[in-house]
Amino acid sequence: MIKAVLFDMDGVLVDSEKYINMAGVELFREKGFDVRPADFTTFTGMGENRYLGGVAEKHHIPFDVDKDKARAYEIYDLLVRGKLEPLSGVHDFIERCLEKKLKMAVASSADEVKVKINLRETGIDEKLFGVLLNGQDVRHRKPDPEIYLKAAQMLGVSPEACLVIEDALSGVTAAKAAGCKCLALTTSFSPSDLKDADWIAENLALAPDECLDW
Repeated sequence: MIKAVLFDMDGVLVDSEKYINMAGVELFREKGFDVRPADFTTFTGMGENRYLGGVAEKHHIPFDVDKDKARAYEIYDLLVRGKLEPLSGVHDFIERCLEKKLKMAVASSADEVKVKINLRETGIDEKLFGVLLNGQDVRHRKPDPEIYLKAAQMLGVSPEACLVIEDALSGVTAAKAAGCKCLALTTSFSPSDLKDADWIAENLALAPDECLDW
């Protein structure tokens, strides 16, 4: 029986992908290198260490993970001011979880600073979630299942009683490896890419009833 819902952040609660993409392109431009927005696609959902570091590695760009990531977040923070809104159906879906007395967590591969920026800009109250985990809270980021196993443990429920909501292939892989059920949203990838999920929907407004009733 379902007891908890574990939300990824980007592409699930908020669509910030284009802004972190723009921030990444601008970061490397400042470093004197031209990269394409499409260069980042392979690393979507893996956290900024890999999202930025993977592109740097691909183009043989010197990369200081702490310094360069901090700069990317500064750019991102400026880009999203007044522009981020919760994705369709987010508030209603959270309300349904509350009505069913389900525990909730955010489990994002992004760093804490980005999670906080997104919650601030969307007006989603972090107090709604019993657990807030980010990529800095785990040793291994998605597609490793560690973050979902840790979220379930901190909520006091078994992974098998958790629904994970994801938008990225790496996140679906992590959710299934953890033993959770998974609802995949097609905000970042096509349905065929997300075929290993238990349910697939365009957004939370169109999430099937059965994903919260098992």
